[in-house]
Parts: sequence; structure tokens; C-alpha cells
Amino acid sequence: MKSRQLLQFFEAGLPDSLLLLKRLVEMESCSCAKAGVDALAALLVKEFSARGADAGLIEEAERGNLLRATWRGAPRPVMVLGHIDTVWPTGTVRQRPFRIVDGNAFGPGVFDMKAGVLLALLACDAFRRGHIDPGKEVRFFFTSDEEIGTEAGLSHLREAASSCSAVICLEPPLSGGKAKTFRKGVSGYRIRVHGISSHAGVDHAGGANAIAELCRHVLSLQAMTDYDRGISVSVGKIRGGAASNVVPAEAEAEVDVRAATGGDLNRMDDRIRSLKPHDGRCTIVIDGGVNRPPLERTDGVIGLFHKAREVAAEFGMNLAEGSTGGGSDGSFTASMGIPTLDGLGVNGEGAHAEHEHIEIADIPRRAALLCRLIQAIET
Repeated sequence: MKSRQLLQFFEAGLPDSLLLLKRLVEMESCSCAKAGVDALAALLVKEFSARGADAGLIEEAERGNLLRATWRGAPRPVMVLGHIDTVWPTGTVRQRPFRIVDGNAFGPGVFDMKAGVLLALLACDAFRRGHIDPGKEVRFFFTSDEEIGTEAGLSHLREAASSCSAVICLEPPLSGGKAKTFRKGVSGYRIRVHGISSHAGVDHAGGANAIAELCRHVLSLQAMTDYDRGISVSVGKIRGGAASNVVPAEAEAEVDVRAATGGDLNRMDDRIRSLKPHDGRCTIVIDGGVNRPPLERTDGVIGLFHKAREVAAEFGMNLAEGSTGGGSDGSFTASMGIPTLDGLGVNGEGAHAEHEHIEIADIPRRAALLCRLIQAIET
């Protein structure tokens, strides 16, 4: 099918697509609400199966179940990647229901990334109806805890991606619809200081102030930021103490680290783990570590973007690229050496914000781009 006809197919189906998107948004799937995530995953198994894919669940005991679906074709497969969890607590949709205003669709999770899930279903529908032949096996994979670190889904994702020639990640694009060809790596730490409590008036000298010890490290941590190298360190939350008249025996801080390269992320990990107490009566315990590696702008990533740019032009789209400090599951596949192009979801704004929305008119274009890019990738 010619590109224009493919686009017209998705345009004609837009009313039904919006009904399906509404249903996806209204099935709330907060990362920590397993029942909600499981219900959405079960629905999507039915939806993918109805479109001719071989779909099933990867069951998890504590986190939500993962979803995988395969459109059978010639090897070597291409992966279409995303997540079905959102950051929004159950009940948010009652406060901010799905609604359409001035050509935009609003609702919790619609941009990040229920609209991306919709694109995967639309592509599968186009395959089933014979509007386009992907020419290869397409492996759809959706994690259930991406917003809180992909702890449950990571091993399954790596296994599913290991034989893939490329990964297309349907996370939201950057402002203006830009694809993401670079993401910083992310680490997270909890630094706990154990001191010695004492009465602040009666035996002040006998105490080892955990808060004072922690504060000295807060300053040294913040000073590790190096903008020229793309490294940032942010102490985002601190706790400590029991009462104003007690020298505090406990204090802790939560620390966010971002770096542009895997090497720098690992070097920062070494630096943070080497922290030593200034007051020898205190001890320091460090938990956490690297959460997501960077998605580095490798030759493979650039090549995949240029192919997507060529395909986008068929639909009148001027696809641009950009970078972000946030992480995604695409960072994991990129770190495996698999060319990964991120940010190919539906254009919009407001990820993790109350004004979260997508541009309805972009749905057919992005669905057509996804289908043609899958077809165009050489395996």
C-alpha cells in the first residue's frame, strides 16, 4: 500500500481509535497498583490477539504483569517497546477524566504513554487487514513498572530484545514531536548516617550529630555536578532527628545522579560509594546504584533516526531529534548494542503533569510512521 493510502486508513479509523484510547486511559494503571496494571495488561492481550498477534502475559508476584505480543514473520525481529504503567494514583481519572478540547485529548497517562500503546495496536491492526506487510517478525513488549525503575521487567526485557535487530520505543516525543536520540543515564542512592544520640543540653559533646555529618556530605555531593561533562548530582530529599533537644543519631538523604556516558555514570557510582565519615563516631550506609544506563547517540542510533526521518517525510512530517535527561526502557536496549530510537509516541505535552495531553491529529501520522519504519528496517 502506498504511504498516502496507509495514512488515509488511520485517518478513517480515528473515531474508533479515540474510543479505544479513552478506554485505555480510564483503565488506571499506577505503577504501584498491581490490580490496575494487571487488568490493563489482560485487556491488551485480548486486543492484540483480536488483531492477529500471538499475545500473552509475563506474570509477576508483586509488580504488575508484563505484556508481550508477536506478529509472526521472517526473522530477525524488530521490537516495539513501551510501558503500561503510569505515575498517577488510582482515582485520578475521576478528578481529571478523559476529555477532548480543541483537537487535544487530555487525561492521566494519555501522553505518557497510553497513546503509545494505542499506536502499537493500530500497527497490528494494519498488519492484520493487509494494509501493510511489515516483512519481518514484530515483537511488541510492554513493561509494567517503568515509572519506578523497571525492576521486575528488566530481565524479561533483555531476554526478549536480545535477538532483535532494532528497537522502536513509543515513549512520548520531545516538544515539537522530536525523536529522542540521546538520554542521560540515571542513578539513585539513599545515604544513611548513623551517629550517637544524647541530650542537647546535658551532654551535647557526647553526641555524634548525624544531621551535621550528613550536611557536610550534601555539600560535597552537590559539588560533584559537572555541567560540561553532562553530570548532575541532586540531593532531593533529607530526613533526620527526633526532637530539637536531642542530638540526632539518624539522618538520611536521597540523591539523584545523571550522566551522559556509561563511563561517567560508573565513575560517579565509585565516588559516591567511597564517601567516608568526617566524624569517626558516625557510620555511613549507602544503598542504591545505577538505575538506567544512558541511551548514547551511537552510529546505530543515528542510522535508525535517519531512516525514520526519511519515512516521516512520506507523510509530510519533518522529524527532528533531540536529547533529554530522563531515562526510559529504551536505554536498556541501547546499552545492549541494539540500535534504539526513542520518543516515537504521539506528540503532545505535560508528561507527569496535570495538563498532560496529546494532539489528536498526530495519531494517524505516528501510526503510519511506525508501520513504515518497521517495514523499512533492514534485518
